[in-house]
Amino acid sequence: MNALRLAAVVRRIVAQMRRDRRTLALLFLAPLAIIALLGWVLSGSGASPARVAIVNESSNPVGAQVASTLTAALQGQPQIVLETDVPDAATARQMLIDKQLDLVVSIPKDFDLQNRRIELKTLGLNPPAEAAAIPMVQQALLKVVVDQAGGILPTIERSTVYGSPNATELDTLAPVVVGFFVYFFVFILTGISFLRERMGGTLERLLATPVSRAEIVLGYSLGFGIFATLQIAVVLAFVLGRLTIPAIGPLPEFAIGLGVKMVGNPLIAYLLVLVLGLGAVSLGIFISTFARSEFQILQFIPIVIVPQGLLGGFFWQIDQLPDLLQPVARVLPVTYAIDGLRQVMIAGADLTSPRVLLDLGVLAGIAAIFVVLAAATIRRDVA
Repeated sequence: MNALRLAAVVRRIVAQMRRDRRTLALLFLAPLAIIALLGWVLSGSGASPARVAIVNESSNPVGAQVASTLTAALQGQPQIVLETDVPDAATARQMLIDKQLDLVVSIPKDFDLQNRRIELKTLGLNPPAEAAAIPMVQQALLKVVVDQAGGILPTIERSTVYGSPNATELDTLAPVVVGFFVYFFVFILTGISFLRERMGGTLERLLATPVSRAEIVLGYSLGFGIFATLQIAVVLAFVLGRLTIPAIGPLPEFAIGLGVKMVGNPLIAYLLVLVLGLGAVSLGIFISTFARSEFQILQFIPIVIVPQGLLGGFFWQIDQLPDLLQPVARVLPVTYAIDGLRQVMIAGADLTSPRVLLDLGVLAGIAAIFVVLAAATIRRDVA
């Protein structure tokens, strides 16, 4: 090994990096920015006070006494806001659906010293986040019922309006995984492919023809959108389907697909992911106009993709984020895709749901905005 030749290679790399200011910024500033954002979210996204209602359907004096004592116990909890004007279970259920409540404690009609069953009901769209108030309620509940029921522990049952309290993490995370990863891969593939069109001179030749910039961008968007459509179909089929392959010779039995349970119409979920994917296509075209190499396309990931993973409802609910970050989260396309997919896949919503229509409308609007921006920023000089 020749030390001079090795040193020459090292000097070349150092000189090349020094000239590439964008790469230097990515190397030193992007990690700090992402870590700072993550720290901000973690430090400022404490669990907001849980809105809890107690519904007593029992005519037994024991049930009324338990409800009264439990109400008094929960009113002193700092992380619980007790709603005392909920008349019955039907009203409480609707308030859960309208997100006016986080948890309902129901004392059933047959509650007495022999039947000590108490129900804790949540919405079910995001079970890990919704369960934050349950330990505090359970502690107060156990203490009260033990005092009132002769020291015998009650049976506490979990239930949800949508889905199941026993749903696996895969079932609850499926809408998040589908929305985020489709957006990520469609953005990368579109950005790199459109950059190659620019660097190969194809875009330059198109700009020299009577074809308008808007027609170029829309045409590329629809062209890349065809492949995004196929990719989305494959991803959804893999997530929702499950094909078991029997043992063949020395090969053991194995399965292809995740087999995630879905309540709603798969076609509506497909429509949501498709509109999200078309938005990722237009975003990829827009971003690629600022890049001069494929590596520079990847440099936009910490700026464009990672914040959406942190703020779009992937890990934390939007209303649990710091106040300054909540408006940012509400303009991110992934936020609306995840919300819409949860409504369809877990709650069984359809196109008559105002939430689903709002999510679709926002996603379509964001895609159209980036088409306009891409058309406005296309330039002929690529060297």
